[in-house]
Amino acid sequence: MRRLLVAVLILALLGAAVFWFVTRPEAIAASELPPHQPNLENGRVMFFAGGCTSCHATPKQDDHMRLGGGMELKSPYGSFYPPNISPDPKDGIGAWSEANFVTAMKKGTSPDGRHYFPSFPYASYQRMTLADLRDMFAFIKTLPPVAGRVRDHDIGFPYNVRLALGGWKFFHLDGRPFMPDPNQPAQWNRGAYLVNGPGHCAECHSPRNVIGGLVEDKRFAGGPNPDGEGTIPNITQHALGEYSVKDIERIFETGETPEDKVGGAMVAVVRNLSQLPPSDRAAMAAYLKSLPPVE
Repeated sequence: MRRLLVAVLILALLGAAVFWFVTRPEAIAASELPPHQPNLENGRVMFFAGGCTSCHATPKQDDHMRLGGGMELKSPYGSFYPPNISPDPKDGIGAWSEANFVTAMKKGTSPDGRHYFPSFPYASYQRMTLADLRDMFAFIKTLPPVAGRVRDHDIGFPYNVRLALGGWKFFHLDGRPFMPDPNQPAQWNRGAYLVNGPGHCAECHSPRNVIGGLVEDKRFAGGPNPDGEGTIPNITQHALGEYSVKDIERIFETGETPEDKVGGAMVAVVRNLSQLPPSDRAAMAAYLKSLPPVE
């Protein structure tokens, strides 16, 4: 009996150690960041490619560059409320360091060491380069500070247990940056980077598994709308086969499709994408046009 109890205790300790290793929040230290001179114009491009205003702009006001947060994001797990990411030092991210920002974007970890919920699409932002993230942070700091903190998320048990998000990250956060395909032209690689990194298009246009991770073999094939109303469309050639690259570019610039205009959340996406250089919209369109059809 004593040996059995010792064995159980050892197994429990090993299990606790494994649980701690898997669920611990990871961070990037300032010492890991090489010297960098911010490029504000590139930061602006990354900001709009990343769609920051779509979720973090203060609701019911015309200036979408006021990033006070608070818009409700409905999901099967409850409602999320994106936080204030304006440069306000008290209520926003004005007191954050570069390492804090890069850690949030690549590791999904807050400055105080908590896991962020993956409604914040860091699983896609992890593909971004350090330089682009640091430029984005520098650009955000030029925007107007907005006072006021956002209410807490309305998430029920067990989904509100943040420590368990370490397990989610174990399966869905690999830490790998975007790797260009040497067999593809530069335009295609630029589009692939923008779509899969800052643009995080798959986060909405893909179905999810039982724990909320993307179903990779159905990537970009569309799926249920997280708010429970309708569906998010397929953007592979299964649905866009008759669209030309120019058609897709026009959607990104004006919201006009060959048949109509985009609606719903895509209106805010177009508002952001229309701010990108035409060459970037063309690169994204070329990449999406290259995607194989997926039902």
